[in-house]
Amino acid sequence: MSKILVTKSSMPLYEEYCKEIKELWDSHWLTNMGIKHQQLEKMLEEYFGIEHVMLYTNGHLALENAIAALNLPKGGEVITTPFTFASTTHAIVRNGLVPVFCDIKEFDYTIDTDKIEDLITDNTVAIVPVHVYGNICDVEEIDRIANKYGLKVVYDAAHAFAVKYKGKSSASFGDASMFSFHATKVFNTIEGGCVCFQNPEWEMLLYNMKNFGIQGTESVQYVGGNAKMNEFQAAMGICNMRHLSEEIDKRKAVVERYRSRLEGVEGIKLSVVQENVESNYAYFPVVFDGYKYTRNEVFEKLAETGIGARKYFYPLTNSFECYRNYPTAGVEKTPIAQHMALRVLTLPLYADLELKDVDKICDVILEER
Repeated sequence: MSKILVTKSSMPLYEEYCKEIKELWDSHWLTNMGIKHQQLEKMLEEYFGIEHVMLYTNGHLALENAIAALNLPKGGEVITTPFTFASTTHAIVRNGLVPVFCDIKEFDYTIDTDKIEDLITDNTVAIVPVHVYGNICDVEEIDRIANKYGLKVVYDAAHAFAVKYKGKSSASFGDASMFSFHATKVFNTIEGGCVCFQNPEWEMLLYNMKNFGIQGTESVQYVGGNAKMNEFQAAMGICNMRHLSEEIDKRKAVVERYRSRLEGVEGIKLSVVQENVESNYAYFPVVFDGYKYTRNEVFEKLAETGIGARKYFYPLTNSFECYRNYPTAGVEKTPIAQHMALRVLTLPLYADLELKDVDKICDVILEER
């Protein structure tokens, strides 16, 4: 029995990638911001329609550095969401900051902007909202709140590559936006990520952070780390950028088939289609709420037939063992997020998923007891 995985990495033809990396054998320049790195950075700046993109070896270090670049006071509070991957909360804490968890909206799973202001204190220094499953946060309201209280905003946009809101790239909001180019994402560089930012002064700052603080051959003026994207990663990104539109179109066809089969079924809730948003069709979350099978039962039924699904996001980050002693943690403070985390399942979604396999997945979900 062939298995259907929850995701499958998009890759160019083997021959295309080999052609892209051939010159690396001539130059022997494999890392340290080489030709491929520079080329991909320019491609992304043009694609996003922004001036400043900094590439990283992975999305987590990109987010960590973006938050660090804000130079926030240690112990400051950062309002964020627990309905996210571990990286978001870890990046805040590893910067010496305190995460304050805000609940989410039940229809698109993004941070509930109606609840942010109630969480703001004299210690609040920033907001780290998360675009979820390709759904965009209420960027206009977040901008209003940030301006009112003098807060910085860094978006975790790991799920939002190629998404546009009112014609603007998701890369253009806040003080900075982080994208993940992990192998499972709509666009990948095997591993990788980037920070998109507005302030030109961040160019050298972020460069120093990701390159040990080295300036020239004999000067180290900043305590930096090592988060450089290598040439093989960048080459994969260059290849995948050529096929991005086609990949998204294929994902769209999969999502439309899922919706045609599952929309309107009692006890099954699908994510809303957001107005003024050009989607990337990154994920297909399904909430089983009052359905004849629980989320866990559906998960097991799919697994028994060789179909992978993911409880994504579960558990919430504010329930992690490493945060249980934080006074701001606790799932009881974010009841909607907890409700969704106990009921959500992301179904298989990738460009090469055949529609007959989508039907097979839906048949398993919809079959009678």
